[in-house]
Amino acid sequence: MKRLFPVLAVMAVLASPVAAQNAGQIGRAQSGASCAGCNLFQADFSNRELKGKNFAGARLRQADLSLGSFNRTSFAGGDLRDLNGFGALFSNASFAKANLTNATFVGAYLEGANFAGATLSGVNFSGAEMSQAKGLTQRQLDSACGDRETQLPRGLRIPIC
Repeated sequence: MKRLFPVLAVMAVLASPVAAQNAGQIGRAQSGASCAGCNLFQADFSNRELKGKNFAGARLRQADLSLGSFNRTSFAGGDLRDLNGFGALFSNASFAKANLTNATFVGAYLEGANFAGATLSGVNFSGAEMSQAKGLTQRQLDSACGDRETQLPRGLRIPIC
């Protein structure tokens, strides 16, 4: 029995969620409050209008922003891995130094969005409008993908998904 207790204790620790979402922070952000540095893991912001908000440094990993409006919103330095931004509006939003690994921006409007220093590995920009996006480099786009409908700044190209 003495040997079983440490094993059970380790299993309990491994089974507990790590840095789980913060329901209070999510609720305030869904109501329209800025929430810089908040833990918004797996939050549902689909079909919401959250223009001009500050989510800099926030954890929005696996969050759903599909079909929402986030114009002039800052996501700078945030953890946006696996984010769903399908069909959302991100005009003049900041993704500077954000981790967008495996995010989806299919059909998103990203004109004027700032991607300076952002990690774009595995990001799907198929059908995205981003011809006026700022801070994009060919090196960033080489690790992302898009399609023939993806609109990029002049001189840049993106691999086909």
